[in-house]
Amino acid sequence: MGKVIVAGGGIGGLAAALSVARQGHEAVVLERSEHFAELGAGLQLAPNGMHALERLGLGAEVRALAVHVEQLRFMDGVTGEYVTHVPLTGRYRERFGNPYVVVHRGELHGLLLAACRDTSGIELCTSRSVAGYTHDGRRVTAVMEGGERVEGDALIGADGIHSAVRRQLVGDGEPRISGITVHRAIIPMEQVPEHLRWNAVTWWAGPGCHFVHYAIAGGKYLNLAASFHDGATRALAGVPVDRRVVDGLFTMLDETPRRLLALGEQWKSWVLIDRAPVDCWTDGPVTLLGDAAHPMLHYAAQGACQALEDAVVLGELLDGGRAEFARCFNRYNQQRRSRTAAVQQISRDSIALWHPAGAAAEARNTALSGMSTDELHDHLAWMHGERDFTTVPPALPHRGAAR
Repeated sequence: MGKVIVAGGGIGGLAAALSVARQGHEAVVLERSEHFAELGAGLQLAPNGMHALERLGLGAEVRALAVHVEQLRFMDGVTGEYVTHVPLTGRYRERFGNPYVVVHRGELHGLLLAACRDTSGIELCTSRSVAGYTHDGRRVTAVMEGGERVEGDALIGADGIHSAVRRQLVGDGEPRISGITVHRAIIPMEQVPEHLRWNAVTWWAGPGCHFVHYAIAGGKYLNLAASFHDGATRALAGVPVDRRVVDGLFTMLDETPRRLLALGEQWKSWVLIDRAPVDCWTDGPVTLLGDAAHPMLHYAAQGACQALEDAVVLGELLDGGRAEFARCFNRYNQQRRSRTAAVQQISRDSIALWHPAGAAAEARNTALSGMSTDELHDHLAWMHGERDFTTVPPALPHRGAAR
C-alpha cells in the first residue's frame, strides 16, 4: 500500500482521503487555510450523491441531518404562476434508491472532517498551500508555496477551480467567467410566511435571471440564491452586497419571489465561473478530482455530487500496490471524463431554461407543463439514478472536449 497526497481539504479532498484510506492506503491532506472549513450555504444532494456517501460510510449520518425534499418546483418568476414540479418521494425514491436532500455545505464538510479524524491512516495538515509537483513515474513530490516538499506515491489535486495542480497538469489558463452573478443569503425560517414554507427546491425563472430557495439546517433556515445575468467580467467570491442592490435587480419578478428576496440580509455575491471539459486530467501518479478536474456551473446542482462520485470511483480502483497508481488513475480518468463532461454541458445549457423572456419563456412553460411525472424522472435518471458513476445521457453524447 502507498502514501497518497491530497491537495485540498474541501468536500472533494476529504472524500478522496476517506475513499483511499478505506482501501488501506495512507492519505495526507494538505489544506491551504489555517483551518478546515467550507464556505458557502446550501448544498443539494441528489440520490447519486447519497449513493456515494453511503459507499463512504456516511449515508445514515447525512440522511439524519438533511432536509428531505419533496419536490423540485418550477415557477414563472414574472407571472408568479406554477409551471410544473418533479415529485421526489414515492416512485422517485423507489426508482433511484435514495432521497433528494439539502444540507448546509458546512454540515457535510463537518461530517467528512470528523470521519477523516476518526480514520486511521489519514493525516490532516493545515497552512500547506500546494504550488506544484514533480514526479518520476512512481514517486511524487508536492511542492508548497513556501518551498516545503511532501513526498508520496501519488497526488490527487482536489484544490478547486483555481487548482495549482491543474495549472501544471493541464495548463488551460484562467476559468471562464459566465457573466452571471449569484447573490446568496440565509434567513431564519421563522421570518418566512407560513404559506411559503414549502418543502421544495423552488425556482422562479425570469428574463436573464432566476431565484432559488430551499430549507437547510433541518428546516431552521431558508437558503436564498438569486442569479442575474449582468455581464460580469471579473471573478468575485463571497463579496458583501447591500440588500437594496439585490432588491433593485429583481423588480421584474412577481410579488411572491420579491417578498422572499426582501427578507434577505447580509447578502454575499459570487460571479459564476467554470471551465471547458478536458479529456485528460491525469499525469502518471498525479490526477485531479472535483472542481479541479471538471468545474461546472451550479445549475444542475451536481458539483458536490460529482466530486463525491470521483472520490468513490478513484478509491475503489486503488486496489493494487505502489506501482499501480498511474494505471488506476488512468482508468479513473477514462471512466469519469464523459460523464462529468456531460454534466458540465448540462449545467451550461440550463441557462437557456432559466433565463428566457417573452415567447421563449411561454414555450418553455408549455413544454415543461406538458411532461408527465415519469417523463420528468426519465430526464433525470442518468444523473440521479446512477450507481456506477459512469453513465452519460443517451441524447447528450460527449462533445469534443478540449485537450
